[in-house]
This record gives sequence, structure tokens and C-alpha cells, in this order.
Amino acid sequence: MVVTLVVATTADPASVGPASALLAMPAWSPGPSLAEGMESFSNGEVRLLKHESSIVAEDDLDSRWEAATGEEVAEVIFLSRHTAVSSRPALTVHPIGVPHLREDETPPAGGRPGWAAPPSPRIGPWLRLLRKIAGEQGLMPEFEVTLEATHHGPVTNTPTMFVEIGSTEEYWKRQDAAQAIALLLWEGLGLGGGGGVGNWHGNNGRDKVLLGIGGGHYVPRHMDIILKDGVWVGHLLSGYSLPMEDPNLVNGKPTEKEIRGTWKQAIKVSYEATKSAFPGGEVIAHLDHKISVPVSMVGHGVHVPTMPTSPCCLCRLCMQYERGSLSKHGGRLY
Repeated sequence: MVVTLVVATTADPASVGPASALLAMPAWSPGPSLAEGMESFSNGEVRLLKHESSIVAEDDLDSRWEAATGEEVAEVIFLSRHTAVSSRPALTVHPIGVPHLREDETPPAGGRPGWAAPPSPRIGPWLRLLRKIAGEQGLMPEFEVTLEATHHGPVTNTPTMFVEIGSTEEYWKRQDAAQAIALLLWEGLGLGGGGGVGNWHGNNGRDKVLLGIGGGHYVPRHMDIILKDGVWVGHLLSGYSLPMEDPNLVNGKPTEKEIRGTWKQAIKVSYEATKSAFPGGEVIAHLDHKISVPVSMVGHGVHVPTMPTSPCCLCRLCMQYERGSLSKHGGRLY
């Protein structure tokens, strides 16, 4: 059997709250055992797994579930809290990964350096569904419903997304927010009947999948396109996931012709993960105009070499880099 794995942790009220609200809905039964300290529940082709660790600490739950049960995991959905300096109440969804980190770096919140999970095709459709549910439940405008950029772990190998409640303990424990997330899962996974929301079937390359490049953590410009155009959502690389290093200067001029840093690695890994999650789709790079090369390079004729990939939208993206600062370019590249 092919199943969807929903993961929650009892260590987090914003995780176990929605899980409990979902389990209060009809037709759940005890599920297979995975390991000590974990319990699971079954409902049709959905499995809800609860553990006691940090939500980002348990790597490879998809493959571990398959090894323990013989069931194939098609996707993983994590329930978690969200934190923000603003403390603003929020309901968020996002892909996961740390594709910009070097091998010698330690991920601050799980994952593996240079890795990105395939993004769940449900991210875009569920963002729109969550906004609808939050509006109907009276949570808006108090709660902001938003995307987040790709970040943190844990490691998975199947299409994955996080669904979060933020941004302080007061809101993590809000039952109305937990109920909204439970309804998102109930409707989105088709547990109440129907086929669910956000199932990817492909369309001979005519379906567009957005790969967001640049911008802030909440990717507002990418989200505008996603909400207005109804495109599918791949990885969303914020500016902090595109590290670019200043070159060495001699007499005020750079001594090298390439922009160093792991920005190319981050784009390549995220592109490949997005392609794997959307077979048959066309990945479109959407550039936030905030992207820019280091200031010391402007006016010195420093260019970024074309990324060695097969002809695709990313080649055009790299051509934009070769023309200079990406701060001059925005919008979708076809």
C-alpha cells in the first residue's frame, strides 16, 4: 500500500494539538509500530505517527516506516510550531532543506548539508486551502497565512512539507488554530471523501512549477505569483540560502571572474529536488528583485559562469547572472 505519513511530536504543542484534533475526527484506528516511544494511527491511506523527539531530529522517517511496515511512503507532512522575532500569529507551510550549507557546516536545525527534500506538490494548493479555512474559521486577519522559504530538516527522501502554527507559546496552544490545521489535513488528504487537494498528475510539461530565487524568509513576491496564477510550488530559496562571497581585491579590483559561494550549489540541488517531485512539469525560475551580487563586484565586470545543466529555465537564469547584478531582473523566466 502507498501511504501518506503525517508526523507530529508530543514535545511541541503546535504539533500535537493539530494531531489530536485530527485524531478526534472519524475512522482512525491504531496503526503499525515503528519504534519504542512512537505510536501510529491509520485512516485509509493516511498514517499519523507521533514521537517524543524534536520534530527536526528524527531523520529518514519515510524509509524507516517502509522498512518496518512494508508500506511505501508517497509523501511526508510534518506538524510543527513556528517562531518569529515579530511574535505575530501565523499559519505557515514550506518545503525543507539546507542546500546552501557546505559539507563541513553543521545544520542549526536538522537536515544534511547540501540536501533538500523533494517539495510536496501540495504546498501551493494547501496554502490556498489554508487561507480559505482560516478565513471561514475567523482566524484572519489575526493570523497571517503565509509561505516560508526552504529551511531546516529532518532528512527525508520523498516529497515533504511542514505545516506550522506560530509564533509564540500562546498561539502554539490555540485550539482554534489546531482545528484549522486538522481541517486542512482532513480536506487536503481527502479523509472526508473526495480525492484530496494538491495531487500531482503532471500535464505533458504544460503545468508550471515555481522555483523561487531570492527575497526574504516569507517570500512575499513569490507568494503573490502563487496566489494569483495558481502555479505549483517548488523550492523557495531566500537570500540567506544563496551565499555569495566577495572576491579578493588587488588595487580595488577583483582578482577572479567568478562569484564564489554555495549559491550555485543551492540552486542546482533545489532545482533537481523540485524536478523529482513534479515529473512531467516545467520548472520556472521566479526571481525576486532583491537578489544582488556582492557590492564590491558591481562595475568590475565579474560574471558568474553558466551552471552545467541540461537546457532548461535555469540556463536562462544563469544567463541573467552573466549580465550582471540580479537586482536588475525580476519576474518569471521562461
